[in-house]
Amino acid sequence: MKATDLRTLGRTGVELTQLGQGTAPLGDLFVTLDEVQATQVIDEAWSAGVRFYDTAPWYGLGQSEHRCGRALYRRPRHEFVLSTKVGRYLTAPAPGRTPAPTIWKSGAPFNVVFDYSYDGVMRSVEQSMQRLGLSRIDLLLIHDLDFAYHGTEASVAAYLGQLKTGGARALAALREQGVIRGFGAGINERGMIARLLGLLDIDFFLVAMPYTLLDQAILDDEFALCEQRGVGLIIGAVLASGILGTGARPGATYNYAPAPPEIMAKTERIEAVCKRHGVPLAAAALQFPLGHPLVASVIPGALSAAHVQQNVHSLQTPIPAALWDELRAEGLLHPRAPVPAARDAVAAAATAR
Repeated sequence: MKATDLRTLGRTGVELTQLGQGTAPLGDLFVTLDEVQATQVIDEAWSAGVRFYDTAPWYGLGQSEHRCGRALYRRPRHEFVLSTKVGRYLTAPAPGRTPAPTIWKSGAPFNVVFDYSYDGVMRSVEQSMQRLGLSRIDLLLIHDLDFAYHGTEASVAAYLGQLKTGGARALAALREQGVIRGFGAGINERGMIARLLGLLDIDFFLVAMPYTLLDQAILDDEFALCEQRGVGLIIGAVLASGILGTGARPGATYNYAPAPPEIMAKTERIEAVCKRHGVPLAAAALQFPLGHPLVASVIPGALSAAHVQQNVHSLQTPIPAALWDELRAEGLLHPRAPVPAARDAVAAAATAR
């Protein structure tokens, strides 16, 4: 596979490089980065031909967007695709008060307000464009409207209602006016794709965690809905927040927490198969989602230029079809999980015709 190959995202008509750059780490997710290090991540991705960059106001409370903007705004605008997110906007704490604690190691000194209303979406977009230094955004995502962030059915339902009566209208207007080229939603857990498709005319989903080399149960229900609607997919958290990059070693993380014993055991079995075929685990993990016909891009994050280089190398590592066959035979892949070798064969046949 080549990092620079283009794939169309669902019905948006937007073409993405099949390797994109996730930028949550540029918000100081794991460690505090200096400005040079952060810029080097984007510069290295650009040098490798990556032309899709994903960010969000939440990442470092605006810091990731600032860093992406500084690294990209002098690049030819028609040469790259940028996505950011709505559902939160940022406010300054009251004088003499410190911002509320967050997951970010440092980040900018702001508080977060969840808001999926018409005004909330428009306010978020305006703030993002100013941080990015860009007058338009290609793709916009509804961010973190799920139970992990909102806790209860009552809270999730209330925000879905806010989205239905206001935010959906804002997203449709922005798309119609050409401010954005398409809109979607970021998904961290199963169940929300169906609910969101029932509310609005969504173009694509960015799926983090429910579809990785470790878990493909979502194929049984919600991905089938996406196929019926022609809704595109982008896959985030491709390395399952760590363990598919590091392997099942002490301290490995899964879903941003210590990996549980059953995940450690399954990862060890997948690693053993990869080793028999001479393929690094990270390469199999990065390439696997791209076997699905709806997946346009995978967007691993990076803390350094070296991490970007590793991701590019992993994507371009040859993987024999026999590896996928053995994983399926061992019960380590969903019986109907599409794999890259099959997608490549279909593409080759289409070209031959």
